[in-house]
Amino acid sequence: MNKQLLETYTDYLISSFSYTTATGLSILVEGEISHDKVTRFLSSEDFTSAGLWKIIKPKVREIESEEGVIIVDDTIEEKPSTDENEIVSWHYDHSKGRSVKGINIISALYLSKGVRVPIVFDLVRKTRTVIDEKTNKEKRVSEKTKNEQYREMLRVCVKNNIKFKYVLNDVWYGSSENMMYVKTELRKDFIMPIKTNRKIALSKKDKLNGKYVTVSEFELKENTKQEIYLEGVSFPLMLIRQVFKNEDGSQGVLHLVSSDLTLTYDKITAIYHKRWKVEEYHKSLKQHVALCKSPTKRVRTQSNHIFASIYAFFKLEYLSIRAKLNQTALRSKLYISANRTALNELENMKACFAMKF
Repeated sequence: MNKQLLETYTDYLISSFSYTTATGLSILVEGEISHDKVTRFLSSEDFTSAGLWKIIKPKVREIESEEGVIIVDDTIEEKPSTDENEIVSWHYDHSKGRSVKGINIISALYLSKGVRVPIVFDLVRKTRTVIDEKTNKEKRVSEKTKNEQYREMLRVCVKNNIKFKYVLNDVWYGSSENMMYVKTELRKDFIMPIKTNRKIALSKKDKLNGKYVTVSEFELKENTKQEIYLEGVSFPLMLIRQVFKNEDGSQGVLHLVSSDLTLTYDKITAIYHKRWKVEEYHKSLKQHVALCKSPTKRVRTQSNHIFASIYAFFKLEYLSIRAKLNQTALRSKLYISANRTALNELENMKACFAMKF
């Protein structure tokens, strides 16, 4: 990988406010880098999650702590007009309740000492085609489930000796298999929500006797906690019921389980609140580092642009910390500076051609 060109390209992503192209970058640097060189850079080799780790590892070591958390979540970069391939496909978007066409990106975001660092990422690759039994039409499917990718990514985090205490994720990844893997294989704790149709036993005796009730049947008051046994999980969990208000004013309810039985209700909710940082990360990828603004058409260039956008977020995060500005404010400062330069250039052009109005 050409590290110097990667730095230039990711700076371009951070400073750009429109579509990012090889030609656009070449023009911006006044031809010092040809558009062909940028194109070759994005298509010559695969930029992988392991490659990202090599670059960011020194900074992670500076900020990591035993109290760090890893947040796993995915987002979809919508590409409605792009031809389908193994990464541009149809994915169910649970936030919209329907399938959308695009690239499904799974990230493990590390949060420690107030710094957010994407440490592992993976793409959902639908490499096989099958006939849908319902529609009798051909559709793409992945060789691995997202839950399998979830476990593989966490395994990499442990293999890389990243210090962390808790794994956080949304209900999509709240399977019994994932819980067992985090606690028994990785020897880490987790906090995650569960669906109301999950079956729980209120004591070990009830579990052994197969006496379960659904979460919806169990009345648990807010601000209290209850030790329970979840069906399919061998160890006890702490269950809480959190009531909150949505942005539209409606009331939402989360049933959170923690594998750390020592945590209080307030501590569980406070730690899980950190999961919101991954939503901010997804928003920043799309709004601040040109994730969705690349016209690339091939699988390798599409995935390499995603790699560059994730690395650009990492750079922007550290820049915003040093500048003591949030990412939106920092980008606004860049935008104003760019407009000021454009205005000055216009005045110079008017003076050069002696134009008066």
